[in-house]
Amino acid sequence: MLDSHALDTLFRRARSHNGWLDRPVTDEQLRSVHDLARWGPTSGNSCPMRVIFVRTPEGRERLLPWISPGNVDKVLRAPVTAIVGYDGEFHRALPRLFPHNPGFAETFEGPDKAAYRQDTAFRNASLQAAYLMLAARALGLDCGPMSGFDAKGVDGAFWSGTSVRTNFLCGLGHGDKSKLFDRLPRLDFDEVCSLQ
Repeated sequence: MLDSHALDTLFRRARSHNGWLDRPVTDEQLRSVHDLARWGPTSGNSCPMRVIFVRTPEGRERLLPWISPGNVDKVLRAPVTAIVGYDGEFHRALPRLFPHNPGFAETFEGPDKAAYRQDTAFRNASLQAAYLMLAARALGLDCGPMSGFDAKGVDGAFWSGTSVRTNFLCGLGHGDKSKLFDRLPRLDFDEVCSLQ
């Protein structure tokens, strides 16, 4: 069982950041975040998450036209903005990722399975995105997940010609604690859970 400090780092004291310190995030840090996050479970080991780490001025320039006004400053100031996507053709990797069931990929084949593929990709990439944020926190980075963008515009600018679509954006870096809002409440167990 993790100690209280680790639980605070991952959950209880961790915050969604809106402002960022002027401290770089290295390639090695991003690789380490992915290397940790990739071990989180997905159904059928589907692993449909795809990520573009935007950190250059050119990358930000391509991204900014598709960002809602309230998020522009976040993208400009974050050392990294992760475009977290999901691959609707994830099943093509299943022979390698799920080798003990060679026919599993076929359950996703064909135009009649398109909705099933998309649902599976979106659901499991969303799980992986949560692992990505927890991995970042575990390795000393802060996160700032964002909606507030034109997904089709981001898809066209970054995933054109691929089977990947954007799920959400997430700032990564070292958060500026002076920009945090007061801690917001969460729902209690009895409001969201039942025991049957």
